[in-house]
Amino acid sequence: MSKKDSLIKGTLVLAIAAFIARFLGIFQRVPLQNMLGDNAMATYGIANSIYFLLLMIATAGVPVAISKLVSERMALGKFAEAHRIYVASIKFAIFAGLFMTALLWFASDYYATNIAKDKDAVLAIRALAPALLFFPVIAIMRGYFQGRQQMMGNGISQIVEQIVRVIVSVGLASFLLYMGTTEQLAIAGATFGGVVGGVAALLVMLFYWRRLKKQDIKDGQYIISNEKNQEEIKAAKSLTYRKIYKMIFKISGPVILIAIAVPAINFIDASTVISLLEGKLGYSSAEEMLGILQNRAQALAGLPIIFSIAISQSILPIISSAYAKKDQLVLNRQTSLALRMSILFSLPVILVLCIAAEPINGLLFKNTLGTSVIVYLTASTIFQVLMMTSGTILMGLGQFKRPMIHVSLGVVLKVAGNFLLAPWLGVGGIILSTAISFSIVMILNLFYLKKTVSYTILGKKWIGTLITSMLLVGVGYLIILFNESIIQFSIERVTYAVHSVILGSIIGILYLIFMIKFRVITENDIRHLPGRIQNVMQKVLRIINR
Repeated sequence: MSKKDSLIKGTLVLAIAAFIARFLGIFQRVPLQNMLGDNAMATYGIANSIYFLLLMIATAGVPVAISKLVSERMALGKFAEAHRIYVASIKFAIFAGLFMTALLWFASDYYATNIAKDKDAVLAIRALAPALLFFPVIAIMRGYFQGRQQMMGNGISQIVEQIVRVIVSVGLASFLLYMGTTEQLAIAGATFGGVVGGVAALLVMLFYWRRLKKQDIKDGQYIISNEKNQEEIKAAKSLTYRKIYKMIFKISGPVILIAIAVPAINFIDASTVISLLEGKLGYSSAEEMLGILQNRAQALAGLPIIFSIAISQSILPIISSAYAKKDQLVLNRQTSLALRMSILFSLPVILVLCIAAEPINGLLFKNTLGTSVIVYLTASTIFQVLMMTSGTILMGLGQFKRPMIHVSLGVVLKVAGNFLLAPWLGVGGIILSTAISFSIVMILNLFYLKKTVSYTILGKKWIGTLITSMLLVGVGYLIILFNESIIQFSIERVTYAVHSVILGSIIGILYLIFMIKFRVITENDIRHLPGRIQNVMQKVLRIINR
């Protein structure tokens, strides 16, 4: 399999898996928003924002480091060293989990009351805090399994985690409301689903760990202390925990700073939106707007990002390998392909979400409040897509320092933008500051990437892409007018569902037709798709080009 085929296939597999997880995440928020409303969901979002930021600080980059260190030693037959690295990492994860749980629990009152300006968030944060006991350990185990090229446990644990989280969150919140408890307690019940999801994921990982251990013993890869293995065990013990942690942090440190970019920006919004908009809108409306931003706009705007995450995970080892071999031709080609795929795969999702924002909003949530917020935030994700992909490529080239500096600058700009623009433009200023932050990081990433790699994203195909986008917006507007005047049902949600399906289907099909007609997508692009998809797309290409 060629590196290009590997990238495409890896991206498709990861994107499908990510879509399932994202769908479950949205599925969880929809019934919660319908039960609790936007104000309560703002409280729910505040709890999740600070939790995910601390989780990323505790775990981001560490699984990557574990995967690299373990895979290297397994390849060299140093099984005892690989196991020692794993044990040391688990001990670190337990300590990190205890520390982060305590930090979140005891800081919750001050943060919710004085920073986020939402006292109701205290209980929700504390209900979610114990999840930090489990997820650092889960992250280490997933990194170890990745290093052993045993991905089934990772995939199953993620799916089980999400399913259990949804069931417990929605079920517990519903039960507490039914029992007549306070809304504050119901929100805490919803966040507690994350804790139970973590327990379920850990149990799945332990099951697969036990199975792998049995296989290792059978294969002679699990080193038991006896006279035959004294030399190998002695060599492993020479690798002290201090050395192990130094190796882990050397690899994971830069990755953590890069990985927290999006959680940090969401955290900034959760911490500042109410205080910044309260004077303009009043407390209740400001809290409602935060709920709309976090649980409607950010949830839907996260869908196009899935492709960037999938591409980033697929391209990193390919770029690293080509760079190590000093294969400039492969570097140029793979970089161009990854950046082009980021645009081509994410753009139709962005267009559909922007054009069909109102019916999708009405279908999923109680009403269509905040449709414009969804549109503007989703449109800005095109910068985030390229930012993430270009940042990953720079890391693959060994240039960790640059993305770190760019992300740090982006976070500073986000904070400054919120305080400068929100009093003037309201929630529009919050979204604009996010777009500015992502676009500046993207521009800097691409600028420094150009110094090492000769890449093109779309070249002259930008013209066809822009024409396609403008045509689809025009067609979408006409379809909306037709839908509103002709297709109406007595049940409003049915109307929104039909409108969403019609808009999504037509825009998706026309995107493919226009991009082929304007030669943005060519036979050369289709040739790199997996076999079955390639055959289908070639038939489509022939039909459209007749």
